[in-house]
Amino acid sequence: MFKNLFNGLYDSNLTTSISITNFLLCICFSLILGFVTALVYMYRTHYTKSFVVTLALLPAVVCIVIMMVNGNIGAGVAVAGAFSLVRFRSVPGTAKEICALFLAMSTGLILGMGYLGYASLFTLIMCITLLLYNHFNFGFPKNLAVNKTITIVIPEDLDYTDIFDDIFQAYTSSVELIRVKTTNMGSLFKLTYNITLKDIHHEKEMIDKLRCRNGNLEITISRQETTIVEL
Repeated sequence: MFKNLFNGLYDSNLTTSISITNFLLCICFSLILGFVTALVYMYRTHYTKSFVVTLALLPAVVCIVIMMVNGNIGAGVAVAGAFSLVRFRSVPGTAKEICALFLAMSTGLILGMGYLGYASLFTLIMCITLLLYNHFNFGFPKNLAVNKTITIVIPEDLDYTDIFDDIFQAYTSSVELIRVKTTNMGSLFKLTYNITLKDIHHEKEMIDKLRCRNGNLEITISRQETTIVEL
């Protein structure tokens, strides 16, 4: 009875039973490599607990699925259909998060096919590459500090078309009016600009001149948001 405990009920010439030793070996490798991947991902990266736990367990899940398919074409089609129905019910992920998920899934796929050495080598190479990219801030935009979004409140009797042109010309290399909004029952206008500063050290000087022009009403300046277009 116990001899056939880990044999499939429908094993045939197309599918073979997996020994408990190989099963446990693949699972252990999957959990170890998943843990390493999650640990490397956390280096200099904003993350959530749920995401890194998922990243650590995903290789084992994919490994089990591939091992259970075990050459059965019908089971493979069913698994592909099941995965196509799954979607993440959360905020859209960044490109880095998607890449990390594919990395974990690829590791589990290689392990599920029985290539423990290749899976270890693949994870090692990808994790070292990810560490190097994070350590040297590869791809980090160098002009992030000079790109600003500024919101200026002006009275309704001021013509906002070109009221600040001379100030922007002196302190910015580019400026774009992206939003005009009425506020306070229509008695005020709220103007939002995307600007690129010529010199970050003259930011306060520019704000002081804008305050003199808008009657010392509210002015807000912040870093330009790029997450809405980030992949």
